[in-house]
Amino acid sequence: MTHNSDQLNIINAQHFHTAIDVRGIATITLTRPNVRNAFNVDTVNHLLTTLAVLKHDPAVRILLLRAQGEHFCAGADINWMKDVVRLGYQENLADAGKLAKLMDHLNQFPKPTIVLVQGACFGGAIGLVACCDIALATATAKFCLSEVKIGLIPAVISPYVVAAMGVRQARRYCLTGESFNSEQALEYGLIHQLGDDLDKLAAPFTDTLLNNSPAAMQAVKSLLHDISNHAINDTLIADTSQRIAAIRVSNEAQEGLDAFLNKRKPDWSKE
Repeated sequence: MTHNSDQLNIINAQHFHTAIDVRGIATITLTRPNVRNAFNVDTVNHLLTTLAVLKHDPAVRILLLRAQGEHFCAGADINWMKDVVRLGYQENLADAGKLAKLMDHLNQFPKPTIVLVQGACFGGAIGLVACCDIALATATAKFCLSEVKIGLIPAVISPYVVAAMGVRQARRYCLTGESFNSEQALEYGLIHQLGDDLDKLAAPFTDTLLNNSPAAMQAVKSLLHDISNHAINDTLIADTSQRIAAIRVSNEAQEGLDAFLNKRKPDWSKE
């Protein structure tokens, strides 16, 4: 089975590696542990291209984001920050737009996304975590929205951080730049579960997701994005009614209902 391998092989360079297993789990692994997996403009551009490839690959069922080494990601690479200091406003606007686009594309990725976090998760890396559907971390992971310490603000990641942590906690940590631990991240909703072995922690989630209808999960993601912070009114009620009616007559729903009624596994199940 091919998975647009030529494109992925070209992308897999100095910044991260992408692999797709036989079950359809696509794993993006940050591979710059010598700089705590900090990202730069090349990383951002390559991630954008990779997400576009994986989005349209029908064999991909789940996206898993992780990192090599002791740390998940220390945020922006120091050499990248040195470069942006020399840029003018319009150049900085274009540069920031790329990172904003990456966050949006990860947040809107149509298939379930899981992120595994260990060690440092600073600055923009918290945006990556907040944009994933399921976030898992080790008990020793550390988080920090440190931008204000160097005169910056967490602008492009802020909508996703607020959606994950709530505005109350975001106000504190974006203003103070203080670090917080995994227990606090769990309490605030940034992380869903903690464990010492990230692979073991992720396994029940991947197993569960692989037994769910791919089309239904994609529809759920679209639904939740569209209704978030939307007033419950006649328009919303009509929209949700139309969505359930449309999916009920879809091929996957018909297969799922038939499998349920006949006490068998649906054809998408990986069990």
